[in-house]
Amino acid sequence: MSEANRSRGLAILGSTGSIGTQALKVVCRHPERLRVVALTAHRNLALLEEQARRFRPEMVGMVGEEEAAELRRRLAGTGIRVSAGKDCLLEAARHPGAETVLNAVVGSAGLPPTLAALQAGKRLALANKESMVAGGELVREALGHGGELIPVDSEHGAVFHCLRGEEMENVACIVLTASGGPFRGRSREELVSVTVEEALAHPTWSMGRKITVDSATLMNKGLEVIEAHFLFGLPYERIKVIIHPQSVIHSLVEFVDGSFAAQLSLPDMRLPICLALSYPERWGPPFRRSAVAELGSLTFEEVDREAFGCLDLAYRAGGKGGLHTAVLNAANEVAVEAFLEGRIAFLGIEEVIGATLDDFRPAPLRSLEDILRAEEWARSRAGEAVRERAGEKGTAGKRQTGGGGRR
Repeated sequence: MSEANRSRGLAILGSTGSIGTQALKVVCRHPERLRVVALTAHRNLALLEEQARRFRPEMVGMVGEEEAAELRRRLAGTGIRVSAGKDCLLEAARHPGAETVLNAVVGSAGLPPTLAALQAGKRLALANKESMVAGGELVREALGHGGELIPVDSEHGAVFHCLRGEEMENVACIVLTASGGPFRGRSREELVSVTVEEALAHPTWSMGRKITVDSATLMNKGLEVIEAHFLFGLPYERIKVIIHPQSVIHSLVEFVDGSFAAQLSLPDMRLPICLALSYPERWGPPFRRSAVAELGSLTFEEVDREAFGCLDLAYRAGGKGGLHTAVLNAANEVAVEAFLEGRIAFLGIEEVIGATLDDFRPAPLRSLEDILRAEEWARSRAGEAVRERAGEKGTAGKRQTGGGGRR
């Protein structure tokens, strides 16, 4: 069997989420090319059981211990091994039958399996942007073990494919496109009283709750700027963001001669997933082909950075480097959760992140443990900032040093 036609072993971390379920649709379109060997989920027991019975992986993992015990009981006799706890992510990432690992875990919990997959020499299809945001320096080091990283985010996947065959010395800048989210065109004053329901009503993409709120604040684009810095090795001043409401051009690359390359398609995450899983080949389309006229008119706008201050917070953290991006990411997770719970206002997300960054004193980034300590401190300080804005009882956080970790 030729390399092009050979079935590739695939592990999907976060198989019950938006990216994971769409990746399994891609598998269904290419069953002769992709073979599922491992699936993991957080707590969605019913869906993971359904996926396990359909795709028959060698192992499944459930982060929730109680759910894993129940899943083990339900899958008894199937020959499918069930692992439990956070270590199931590492086990799936290192699975000997997985040539490709799709990391679709939500949040900074995705960093350890990212490192594990690369250190095991796997091809990593990365949909967990927090891995690069919190630990981009460690990820780049891990690539030295023979692994390969292909981004799955529609924006970074577009840049990756625009750069095929190009020398980075010919790249002037990368331009990441943003839909603008549900609040495009609103002033800062108009954002004061927006609701959770409004923030979750994304005009273009169907995503999880956390990433949808990130899109509404434009923090999602800020995290992508940091991710692009580590993925493509460009300084922050050469990574730009533009509003493109139609979400047809997923990113652009400007070259030193003034020309642009862009990747265009209808907004559907199955395409960047398929591109990452098939590289360097191009398989048949994961959804129906579209006529050029269907793409419609394409428009662009500058970002209103006064209204959407989270983008500048991301540039600020990226520019400071080190552990600042891990602190930014952890604080954002806490702030978004508080907003979704109705404890703080929409603009409170930006305020909580800013207050946490203001109180952080840098320390060396030498290991994963340094990142975990900084994240622990950031979550604690962001939680205090949430309580301050929510009028809840609690002690205001003190300025911390040594990576922010309480020792």
